[in-house]
Amino acid sequence: MSQYYTPVPSVTPASGFNAADDGMALRAAMKGFGTDEQAIIDILSKRSNSQRQQISKFFTEEYGRDLIDDLKSELGGHFEEVIIALMIPPAEYLCKQLHKAMEGMGTDEHTLIEILCSKSNKEVKDIVEAYERLYDRPLAEHMCSETSGDFRRFLTLIVTGVRDDYSVDPDRARESAEQLHAAGELKVGTDEEVFNRIMAHESFPQLKLIFEEYKNVSGRTIEQALEEEISGELLEGMLAVVECVQSPPAFFANRLHKSMAGGGTDDVTLIRIIVSRSEIDLGSIKQEYERIYDKTLESAVRASP
Repeated sequence: MSQYYTPVPSVTPASGFNAADDGMALRAAMKGFGTDEQAIIDILSKRSNSQRQQISKFFTEEYGRDLIDDLKSELGGHFEEVIIALMIPPAEYLCKQLHKAMEGMGTDEHTLIEILCSKSNKEVKDIVEAYERLYDRPLAEHMCSETSGDFRRFLTLIVTGVRDDYSVDPDRARESAEQLHAAGELKVGTDEEVFNRIMAHESFPQLKLIFEEYKNVSGRTIEQALEEEISGELLEGMLAVVECVQSPPAFFANRLHKSMAGGGTDDVTLIRIIVSRSEIDLGSIKQEYERIYDKTLESAVRASP
């Protein structure tokens, strides 16, 4: 996935890392009266997830305690949510978010789209494996019971791992662009199956070529075509793929902005993006946020209600 942009993370593994030192410092921060929240922030926000897992392991071996349980008992509110999110292995964390989006009454399609439409095949595969391990149920099956129609078919294709992460073929790109044109603008009604197949199968670098060719073939952008031909959740899912093909950092910057716009803040989305992208491209997202909205992401988060 890194062929078409160079991701800049905001969290990298700490040098001179020592799980025992960090584990003892965290234990000291939570012992006795009151909690040293700053110490917890200083340690956990400056370690990579795999380093946090090592601290957690030391904590159990040394003290016979579960670090996550201890943190939960000491912290509260959104601060607790952020710290616990940092402690969970990345694929498991996203599984929990997907599960939450599908449990109970109604389904949060926006979360399904954000998590699944922005991922490479390998990332999806990790999530699929973790989901079945955590919930003893295939993700595709759970998703099929919560979604319907062409949107369900589209997400199912993504989850079953049909996307080719690497292939780039300029000749085929023109062919695919012509197929999309024929399935949409040149047709009465829309052949969603063709859109589903191409948008879910092709690698992101290949889709980039297809979208460029589409403009040559039809004189319009792929976004204009999609908005005219497709609607509802399927449109939102496909536009998410288009945005991620063009610029994953811009996609997430826009999502972050949306989570803080209006009357209240969608804290779940805000936390999920910041935590899950921190070791991938949060540095790039911050740059894009400032470019698009002319203010720093940090100042936007501080000002969010």
